[in-house]
Amino acid sequence: MRQAILLKPGKLEIRQVPDLLSENLKPEEVLIRIMRIGVCGSDIHVYHGQHPATPYPVVQGHEYSAIVEAVGSHVKNIKTGMKVTARPQLVCGACGPCLRGQYNACQNLKVQGFQAPGVAQDLFVVTEDRVVILDNSMSFEQGAMVEPAAVGAHSTRRASNLKGKNVIVSGAGTIGNLVAQFAKTRGAKTVIITDVSEFRLEKARECNIENTINVSKESFEDGVGRILGSEGFQTGFEAAGVQDSLDVLIKNIEKGGEVIILGVYALNPTINMFYLGEHELNVIGSMMYKHEDYEEAANLIATRKILSQSLISRHFKFEEYNDAYKYINNKGDRIMKVMIDVND
Repeated sequence: MRQAILLKPGKLEIRQVPDLLSENLKPEEVLIRIMRIGVCGSDIHVYHGQHPATPYPVVQGHEYSAIVEAVGSHVKNIKTGMKVTARPQLVCGACGPCLRGQYNACQNLKVQGFQAPGVAQDLFVVTEDRVVILDNSMSFEQGAMVEPAAVGAHSTRRASNLKGKNVIVSGAGTIGNLVAQFAKTRGAKTVIITDVSEFRLEKARECNIENTINVSKESFEDGVGRILGSEGFQTGFEAAGVQDSLDVLIKNIEKGGEVIILGVYALNPTINMFYLGEHELNVIGSMMYKHEDYEEAANLIATRKILSQSLISRHFKFEEYNDAYKYINNKGDRIMKVMIDVND
């Protein structure tokens, strides 16, 4: 079978490796044929050698859809031919976070595509407990969007009850867009999304996120005032991974508010401790997702309560993996999600 492996930053090679065989499955394992892979912003960090926790060589790919090829003897709920996706988290099950149910922050966490081999190959093996069944109505593209959507599901759960609150999402890339959509599904009163890219803000509006601020043309403060008037905002999500983005949220959020950080920073940011302390703010980290977030994301995409189609910018064949990275580098903020078509 084919496999795409990143040998070192900037050097990706497609090679032939032995097929994975159904007769070698362990009782709880599922053999899947990969159909689509979404290229994530974190994948790009790894490609450029800017991810702090990824050794090389590494097989990338953690956002995906697949078809079940075979199942182990103890698998109960997964059948051959089903459309599926799966969480890429490998956890120990024995550390403090795991024992209290916070396995997404496992002390020994390995994520497939980063610290463990990912799915950039024709066939892959996962355990049943990490598999999420996709509704037959879902396209393979929608299935590959479940992973980033689950980030939106989890981060909006990390916030206090959003119902009736004014929410600002800083960063209108794929993740920020999905966070804003989930904030709306959780009953937020007003959801605002900010970015420097008019292209990304237009994509937000296509996904029914009507309130946008282009902070390259209008100050954050002026934009918030234009939309909210004399009201403040109580919850902020930092999804850009940029120092300035974090600064304006911390500075401008209503006293006693909360800022959830899910952006990935190339450089470690600083936080204004005066505002944090004197304004009694809550700053909260959000790490990936749990299984229920995956299931919720799959359900809301299937029922079109979360929109994903507008976020897909272009498809590349598996053999064009390198071209996909070059395209992303060249297009910058003029793209959203790039899909790798592994099989048809």
